[in-house]
Amino acid sequence: FGCEWAEAHFRFREPFSDLAYALEAEEVGMRAVLMAVQAHIIRHLLFVRDTAQTPWERLCRISRREQGEALAAALAETLWAAGGGVRAVVCLVTTTVHVVPRGGYKADNFTERIQLFEFSEKAAAQEFICDHVNCFRGEGSRGVILFLYSLLFSRTLER
Repeated sequence: FGCEWAEAHFRFREPFSDLAYALEAEEVGMRAVLMAVQAHIIRHLLFVRDTAQTPWERLCRISRREQGEALAAALAETLWAAGGGVRAVVCLVTTTVHVVPRGGYKADNFTERIQLFEFSEKAAAQEFICDHVNCFRGEGSRGVILFLYSLLFSRTLER
């Protein structure tokens, strides 16, 4: 992954604004990933979340906490679908090195520290992601790369 990917994370527009539901997508390469997640965010805000607000208010008048909940729901839904509706794997970065580089592999001080968390229930995966949502949306978190790794492991390398 290049520098643009390393800096990419899930970043919303300003809370309580007309575009509070929208993810910011600067680089062309990662727009496809962000827009796929964006579709699930909109679906969650409009049709899953229980609220008495009008559809416009459901999208625009959301707080930072609600943005995080919508992102967690969108990521969990996508990972669950990738896992064939039976599993989801969430990748997070830890301080511990889990893989020792061998052969032609060049260490990047990121991939070696990824830890896998596997879930057999979508609700548990969503709750876990919600508890760790800043690992995907924080500045410098490499959240988009973490999500791509999570997608690969949820789908499995065999599939």
